[in-house]
This record gives sequence, C-alpha cells and structure tokens, in this order.
Amino acid sequence: MISKINSKCQMIQGNKIGKDYIGNIYYEIPADPSRGKRKPSRWYDPPKGLDFEDPIPSEWESWLRMRRKEPPTEDEVAQNLALAKMKQENAAQLEAKRLADGGSLPTPPERGPQSFPKYSEYHSGDPSKSHKK
Repeated sequence: MISKINSKCQMIQGNKIGKDYIGNIYYEIPADPSRGKRKPSRWYDPPKGLDFEDPIPSEWESWLRMRRKEPPTEDEVAQNLALAKMKQENAAQLEAKRLADGGSLPTPPERGPQSFPKYSEYHSGDPSKSHKK
C-alpha cells in the first residue's frame, strides 16, 4: 500500500499499479461495493520536475479515465511507442521526398464570401430587387 496526502490532509491508501516510461507512477483504490464504492479511484503522481499539465501515454490515460479495466502492459506501451516513432520517421521521409521533387508548401485555401461556388440557376438575395423600389 502506498499513501498519498490530499488537500484536506487526509491519508489516501492506494495500490501501486505501474509506472510509465516518463516516470509517472499510477495508483488505484479498488471498488468496494460493500461500502457503497462502486467504481475504483485512480490517479498518478508525476516525477519531480514535471507537473500534471505534461502529457501522459494514451494507454495510461484511458486506464485513468476508466475506458479500460486492466492497466496497460509494458509490452503494449513499448509497441505503441515504436509504432509512433516509425510513423514520425515515415512522415519525415515523405516530406524530404516531396521537397526533393520540387514540392512547395501547400497554399492556404481562399476564405470569405467570394470563395463559395456560384451557380447560374441560383441567385443570391432578391433577384427581382423588389425591395429597392
């Protein structure tokens, strides 16, 4: 059991569930229906120097938000991290190839009322201009 102090100076007892590659440590207090606690309580402590604004791995975030029952395994996190790294490398290679082929940066789309299509069968406003009489 690991204890944590909340803002009301009470000790919270929780089980250490795991640790991610960033250094965040994850805890859980299991559900106890006999005491009226239907859902588990989950939280994490970031390592020193980091705060709660820093991103956490998506697998752990889904566990914290109760989207998954079981915490992620180290293999699952490592596999997803390797996949993300491979996607970054592939994107960098595609970008280098695009620039080597003489590609330029995409132009931003034209904005405003003039950018909408105009059709001859549709008239804007009052085509008879009867309101100006």
